[in-house]
Amino acid sequence: MPTLEAKDTLFKKKSTLNCRGKLLSLEVPLVMGILNLTPDSFFPGSRLNSADEAVQKAAQMLADGADILDIGGYSTRPGAAEVSAQEEQDRILPAIEAIHRNFPEAIISVDTFRASVAEASIAAGAHIINDVGGGLLDEAMFETIARLQVPYVLMHMRGTPQDMASHAKYDNLVVEVLDELQSQLAKLQQLGVKDVILDPGFGFAKTVEHNFELLRHLEDFRILGLPVLAGMSRKSMVYKSLGINQADALTGTIAVNSVALMKGADILRVHDVKEAKQTIILLEKTKL
Repeated sequence: MPTLEAKDTLFKKKSTLNCRGKLLSLEVPLVMGILNLTPDSFFPGSRLNSADEAVQKAAQMLADGADILDIGGYSTRPGAAEVSAQEEQDRILPAIEAIHRNFPEAIISVDTFRASVAEASIAAGAHIINDVGGGLLDEAMFETIARLQVPYVLMHMRGTPQDMASHAKYDNLVVEVLDELQSQLAKLQQLGVKDVILDPGFGFAKTVEHNFELLRHLEDFRILGLPVLAGMSRKSMVYKSLGINQADALTGTIAVNSVALMKGADILRVHDVKEAKQTIILLEKTKL
């Protein structure tokens, strides 16, 4: 883990992301809206079945203030079915193309750990790659990102979506997560990747208790000088802690997102865009 004194020798704090020529400012926290083209995402309310449904949902999210639309075609919930790269592309590429066609100014992120899907998605009109595998599930991912020169969300996870729960063992959670992210970050830096966003990976190879420990120490992740993404929307850390289900977890999501913002999160990845945007607006008004 880098020391506080070492932080200036690493990455300087990014204030913008270059999304294929479109500059996205990070001066005020951003909202990333989740669009799942999967039949088995953990939150049933987020599931979409076609490109037309994705366009309708995107229109609503953009109207509600979404800064980024995050499209995924592979559910990473525990126990989710394996999906081939071809099926993943068949699910998301029509939606990317349709959203890009209908909303040419919209910034589109793609939630994938596969380099081939990432490349096809960028060609279809996407701007950002959001990799739950942090480059560990496809050895070609980092070189692909370096060649494409698009912003990349580097998320922490151990194992695979199928077995990650068995890897939720840490002696010092925050230090180990930071060290593992920094190790992958060094590889990206060596390849010349310019825009990297850190995601501590809430819910990925983490217990509920681990998730809250990460949230308590979220400001520590700013030591690397990079934007930080928090993805806790309707996850088990919220609904299990409250003894409810995902459908009733909006209020809890707003609560944990508020804490994340106060601890320096730059991007909130959410199912409920309007509420996240309102939370950001109100918390920004509390700043001196």
